[in-house]
Amino acid sequence: MNELILILSLVVVYGLVLLAYLLFGKSGLYCMSVIATILANVEVIILIKAFGMEQTLGNILFAATFLITDILSECEGKKQANKAVYLGVFSSVFFLLLSQSWLLYKPSGDTTATDALNIIFSNTPRMIIASLLVYAVSQIFDVWLYHKWWNFTTAKFGDKKKFLWLRNNGSTLISQMLNTLLFTVFAFVGTYDFKTLVNIFLSSYVIFVFTSLLDTPVVYLARKIGNKKKYLNKEDSNS
Repeated sequence: MNELILILSLVVVYGLVLLAYLLFGKSGLYCMSVIATILANVEVIILIKAFGMEQTLGNILFAATFLITDILSECEGKKQANKAVYLGVFSSVFFLLLSQSWLLYKPSGDTTATDALNIIFSNTPRMIIASLLVYAVSQIFDVWLYHKWWNFTTAKFGDKKKFLWLRNNGSTLISQMLNTLLFTVFAFVGTYDFKTLVNIFLSSYVIFVFTSLLDTPVVYLARKIGNKKKYLNKEDSNS
C-alpha cells in the first residue's frame, strides 16, 4: 500500500501543480509552493518503508517545490522563481511560530487533540529550522544552476528553447543531492543511528532522482501553458 500511495501522491501533486499554473498562472504556483512547503515540514517526521527502503514522507512535496521553481524559471523568469523560494521560507517561519504557540495554551478539560498536537509539533521545530535552512540554500542554488545551464546551452548551441530537459534535470538532480545531504545531517543526526541516516539519505535521493526525471514532461507541458498565456495576453493587449 505504501508504494501505491506514493505513486498516486506523485501523480496528484504534480497534476495539481500543473493545474494551478493553468488556472491561476504564477500566482497559483506561489500558492502551491507555500502549501507544499508547510505540509512537507509536517510529513517529514513520518518514517515509512516503501520499495524496500526506509524513507521519510515529504519527499514528493519537496520535489514539487523544485518543480515549481523550474517552471517559474522557464516560463516566468529567475526573479519569479526566487520569489517562490522566499514565500516558502516566510510561510515556514510563520507556521513554526504559530504551531509552537498552540503548545503554550492550557487546554480546557480532557482533550486528545492537545496530546496529539504535543506529540506532532514538539518534534517539529528542529525539522522546520533544518528544512528552512536547507530549503533556502538548495532552492536558491537550484534557481541559480538552472539559469547557468540555460546560459551554457544557449551560448553553446545558439538556441534558447532547446535542452529544457538538460537544464531541468541538470539543476534539480544536483540541488536535490545537496538538499538531501544537508537535511539528513541537520534534521536527523542524534535521532537515528548512522545506518538509518545512510538509508534515509540514499532512499530520499533515489526518490528525488525518480521524481526529478518524471517532472520533466510536466515542465514541458507548463512551458506550453506559459506560451499560450503569453500569446493570449498579447492578443488582449492588442485588441
